[in-house]
Amino acid sequence: MKSNHFQQLLSSYFLKYIPERTNYSDNTIKSYRDTFVLLFQYQEEHLNKPVAKMDLEMLSREYLEDFLAWLENEKHYSVSSINQRLSALHAFFKYIQMERPEYIELCASILGIRTRKVPVIPMNYLSVEAIKCLFSLPDITTTEGRREIAILILLYDSGARVQEIADLTFGDIRNIKPATVKLTGKGNKTRIIPLMPQTLDILNIYMNDCKRKKEIQLTHPLFFNKKCEKLTRAGIAYILDKYVKEARSLCPELFSGKISPHTLRHSKAMHLLEGGVNLIYIRDFLGHTSVITTEIYAKSNPEIKRKAIENASPNVLPEEKYSAKEKKEMIEWLKTII
Repeated sequence: MKSNHFQQLLSSYFLKYIPERTNYSDNTIKSYRDTFVLLFQYQEEHLNKPVAKMDLEMLSREYLEDFLAWLENEKHYSVSSINQRLSALHAFFKYIQMERPEYIELCASILGIRTRKVPVIPMNYLSVEAIKCLFSLPDITTTEGRREIAILILLYDSGARVQEIADLTFGDIRNIKPATVKLTGKGNKTRIIPLMPQTLDILNIYMNDCKRKKEIQLTHPLFFNKKCEKLTRAGIAYILDKYVKEARSLCPELFSGKISPHTLRHSKAMHLLEGGVNLIYIRDFLGHTSVITTEIYAKSNPEIKRKAIENASPNVLPEEKYSAKEKKEMIEWLKTII
């Protein structure tokens, strides 16, 4: 019986290679697995062929390009989501390239499938006034309100991704001055982020609330639900959305467009940039691997562009040669001809 190299390699990839040889996050592994679940669905539901019959010879460049087109046209996936699925396929075929060199031509063909160009969407971020409005809404006389303001202010002050907040434990907070939070980001990379004294005060009140209710270990999730299970990304997004809706009714002009937990991350980065913080420091603060990723904030902020133009202008424009009296006379003359 002919052995199925595809099945063998796929099993080895997920059961041995990824756990032992990579540093992929749980979210990345789940995304990669979901890609192959979709591929199996395409094989069975769209092509009406059994998954058991899939082999490497079948997985040609044309086959996978048709699969990506199916995701777009039938599943209505966004361009960025399709690129994520392609990235998972590329990672798998790079693995095949190492394990089975006889398939190098097939792998090269598939690795040649290019990612699609993602439409540039204007970055949405909140002003300082909007952030203040948002933080004024939770009822801090209740334990629930104190928990929710702690989540919101930590999301903003740390510039964290929502999953990084969900994954926090009590041991990740240094709750003495100078206060810090240890965030674990993409690729399980950790970074230490300083916290403002006001944020520490709010976190300490919240953590004391928790400790009064039950004995808390350092490994216990920092934010948890009534079942003492850590809050999910959806749970944190729900809390933010609740207050955004309330804030919109009070100050609609401050809350335009879609606002998600990532909006608070964008907002913190923008406010640091507007405050004159160097892009290199913002890169490290956000946990970006390259400053090129961080530069998008400078490109998206018209105020930063305006300041840059103003700073450059004195060095470019010629010095004024008119006295105050001459400028006044020139203005009066212009009024007569406009």
